[in-house]
Amino acid sequence: MEPGGNAHAALEKDPNIDQEAVGNGAAVAREEVGAGAIPGLDVGEAQLDDFVGAHPDYNEEEEERKYFRRKRLAVVKNVLAASLGGMLTYGVYLGLLQMQLILHYDETYREVKYSNMGLQNIDSKMLMGINVTPIVALLYTPVLIRFFGTKWTMFLAVGIYALFVSTNYWERYYTLVPSAVAIGVAIVPLWASMGNYITRMAQKYYEYMNYKEEHVQEQQRVPRGAFDAYIIAFQSLFYSCFHLSFVCAQMPMIFFLNSYLYDLNHTLCNVKFCGTLSKGMLPGFNATVLKSLPRSMNLIIVESVLMGAAFLSMLMILILCGSAYRPTEEIDLRSIGWGNIFQLPFKHMRDYRLRHLFPFFIYSGFEVLFVCTGFSLNYGVCAIGLEKLAYIIMAYGFSAAACSSLALSMLRLPRQAPLLAGAATHALLLIGLFCWAPQPRVLAQAPLLYLVAALWGLGSALNKTSLSTLLGMLYQDKERQDFVFTIYHWWQALAIFVVYLWSELPMKAKLSIMLLTLLASVLSYVWMEHKLARHMVYRMPKIPKPRHKVRGYRYLEAENSDETGSEGDSEPDDNNCREERAGIGQQKYIYENRLAEEEEENVG
Repeated sequence: MEPGGNAHAALEKDPNIDQEAVGNGAAVAREEVGAGAIPGLDVGEAQLDDFVGAHPDYNEEEEERKYFRRKRLAVVKNVLAASLGGMLTYGVYLGLLQMQLILHYDETYREVKYSNMGLQNIDSKMLMGINVTPIVALLYTPVLIRFFGTKWTMFLAVGIYALFVSTNYWERYYTLVPSAVAIGVAIVPLWASMGNYITRMAQKYYEYMNYKEEHVQEQQRVPRGAFDAYIIAFQSLFYSCFHLSFVCAQMPMIFFLNSYLYDLNHTLCNVKFCGTLSKGMLPGFNATVLKSLPRSMNLIIVESVLMGAAFLSMLMILILCGSAYRPTEEIDLRSIGWGNIFQLPFKHMRDYRLRHLFPFFIYSGFEVLFVCTGFSLNYGVCAIGLEKLAYIIMAYGFSAAACSSLALSMLRLPRQAPLLAGAATHALLLIGLFCWAPQPRVLAQAPLLYLVAALWGLGSALNKTSLSTLLGMLYQDKERQDFVFTIYHWWQALAIFVVYLWSELPMKAKLSIMLLTLLASVLSYVWMEHKLARHMVYRMPKIPKPRHKVRGYRYLEAENSDETGSEGDSEPDDNNCREERAGIGQQKYIYENRLAEEEEENVG
């Protein structure tokens, strides 16, 4: 009861009490309450202030700094998980395929274990499925990435690679060939989503590093070239891990299969010509390469280890990799219409920057398959035996992994330097290989072969790291990156298909085609840089606006949802009111950024 209430009760009991005195007493009591003279009241207010007020030791700036540091560490974790997952996936795939092809090549193994099943025919169909299917990947890869999202496309593709490993427990036509076709379907989506994911992580790291900048806080367009340093660093880290997959792929050979192989005096007894004088895939190679057949239980153990590694890569991408886009951005990426998503890769090819890079994309596919087949077999195995195949490819893998860090020179040197240096290295090697014919069964040539493999790894690392970095630097709009990386890896897949077709050509013809492609690539790239230096306008396809209504939960972060009229009592939903309510939302910034970019680049 208020203090004035006692005075009123006394006045009702005794009407003769002076009312003025009572009023003065009530006023005095109210002043005492306001001044905190009542002991119980000021203690309650102090406790309430302690409960809801700011903690005296709380430092908002320090907590914000710690929060964004955790965000940056999470981005680094995402990049490492994706890189190691890709390394394990590709290493398991290459290792199993290599072991499988060597076992199936041996005539005794085929006759004893599989009789008239026709393993060689199955292997040819399997290789055809792996190499031919990616030709149509341009039609569905962007749709897959936009439908499932970048992370889940990676996970789906890695799962298909694990499926390929599992089918080798029961080697039959109806298990091996369908799984090989599935691998062909997943190749381009896997590497396109990987390239897109690493680039997005670099952009996120920039945002978390510069969170105090106004353009980051307002989600506006960043200055051109702001992401470059982070893209260079993250792509170098990714390819350093990826090239180790060639090392991991040789573990089954070193720890298991090499103990069953004949030496070079048996396997190469009928081989007459090596290197530039050879034709096809090592003519004269002995039809039997296994001095004893491996037990089925040992094969199951090896395949189980590979299956465990494939499953581990799936778990790494599923658990450790975060999403590439925010949920609202994922909705925007899908909402432009599936017909537009289908067409945009073809429309991006009208950009002269991509067109000038097509020859390099093709050469990138040529060189990686050539070192695994043409050089390793016709030069390496032909000279020092099949038992040394693993060490030749390991020399290439270690060199490529170590030299991928040389792409960091783009932080100080012009961006053209690493790519042209890698091209020059490969050109010199191609000329040397064109003139070199190693002698069969001469082990003294081994150091030179390892040196050539290591130098090829140097050029390959500079080539692949520079191309992916260059695409990230040229196409920093996060709505275009999946299309651009799809085009890059699709051209690579086409080049790998061409290498599959030319397997029976003479080595001189193969080397000539590669050298001409490399020269065309360098000239085309230099001409592209010349056009950019002259500020020649390039044509960028317009990405349609998302086809959804700007309302609902999409803007709860940007608006105060507790305001009066935010739910049921809002005004009629006409266009002007809707635009006003969403004026500070994320979608408005996306539209403004897109329009500003198109105006700057003079889009036709």
